[in-house]
Amino acid sequence: MKFWDWAYVWEALRYIYRGAIVTIEATLLGFAVALVWGLIFALTRQSPNRYISTAMAEIVEFIRSTPLLLQVFFVYFVGPQFGVVIPAWTAGIGVLGIHYAAYCSECYRGGIENVEGGQWEACTALNLSKTRSWRAIILPQAIPPIVPSLGNYLISMFKDTPMLAAIAILEMLQQAKNFGANNYRYIEAITMVGFFYLVFSLVASAVVQALSVWLYRRLHLR
Repeated sequence: MKFWDWAYVWEALRYIYRGAIVTIEATLLGFAVALVWGLIFALTRQSPNRYISTAMAEIVEFIRSTPLLLQVFFVYFVGPQFGVVIPAWTAGIGVLGIHYAAYCSECYRGGIENVEGGQWEACTALNLSKTRSWRAIILPQAIPPIVPSLGNYLISMFKDTPMLAAIAILEMLQQAKNFGANNYRYIEAITMVGFFYLVFSLVASAVVQALSVWLYRRLHLR
């Protein structure tokens, strides 16, 4: 038996292509959820109401302290016992997004707390509303420095998508495993999947770095 057979490589590409589409869609949709809800979590933790901010802090800590796979299982398999039936795709994207939203919220919080206190005083002196202060002054200064950290979570999320196979979402690695099981050849498909993960991670890292530099320059040229 050949150690490496290019005939199996070309045959496996059909499986991997289908899985790659699912993997990329899950990553981009999940990260969009994480960015939005992460910001909501962070802003809620800035609430002047001590009970609200404390409750939000505990929720974030709970999400971060429990495994992603456990959360996926709980929503998809335990939820129906309480009458909450969620399709696999929706459950997978939702759990992936909320899980990483907890981590992104800490990035947002760090960026917000890094904004100089004088900026808030200037907003007060200009009689700006809270909403306008956040939208026009605070967040534009808080977000650019944390873009690299958010980018790291994008890459981490991409590498965590194989966990969605636990609820029958056929992402890239699962498709490679299916190919191997059908053809009794794993090395070509699994190696190609590893190569694809590496390429995506490197490209995403370069894009995030370029975006970070662009935002930094734009912020300091204003």
